[in-house]
Amino acid sequence: MSDIVKNIQKLKADIAAELKQAGREDEDITLVAVTKTHPVEAVDIALANGISHFAENKVQEAMRKLPMVSKPYSGFHFIGHLQTNKINQLLSLKPYLIHSIDSLHLAEQLHRALGRTNRTQDILIQVNVTEEASKSGVTFENASELIWKIASYSTLYVRGLMTIGKLHPDPEVSRPYFRQLKQLFDQIKQDFPGNFDYLSMGMSHDWQIALQEGSNMLRIGSAIFGYRDYGDDR
Repeated sequence: MSDIVKNIQKLKADIAAELKQAGREDEDITLVAVTKTHPVEAVDIALANGISHFAENKVQEAMRKLPMVSKPYSGFHFIGHLQTNKINQLLSLKPYLIHSIDSLHLAEQLHRALGRTNRTQDILIQVNVTEEASKSGVTFENASELIWKIASYSTLYVRGLMTIGKLHPDPEVSRPYFRQLKQLFDQIKQDFPGNFDYLSMGMSHDWQIALQEGSNMLRIGSAIFGYRDYGDDR
């Protein structure tokens, strides 16, 4: 676990260098540490050493771990596929941001649950720009229409977009998809009535490409905590 601190320092330095090269050094980038499958001790180390936002992708794992986190943090993010029968459990954890709203039905169920407790929730709309069947997300063509419909729900604040790049050895293959989502983000932001300000794209293997294409929220797992055999590291 001693490598976690070094990994965070290196990652932050690399991000700063990438931003400087792109002329974006004055921008705020939200670094979200993806802590799924990692023990609470690793989460606490990260939170004590420069990480203030962290994420889980399974509600049950988050339910087990969050009560044991001992270090202060700015935000807990949920980034996995959200099942409607887990909505109330997730809301009990008071997520800072839910990244994975991908249908009107899910948004409606979330809206109803929030309404019962007179609460609101910041969310992102997940867009499947790569059109891979293995990934959740609204299609690129339907994204704008869905966003405006969901924005009509009084309990939901749509704060931006999220996507997952191609899971490919060469991160460059994701560049056109990230660029496409940034264009959609800019188009919607022009007319959106609220704070439409988060573009969540980029993981451990492709964050540099995502940053170059305009991301301002990175979801980093293995580059902080090391690799494990558990699939992607959103």
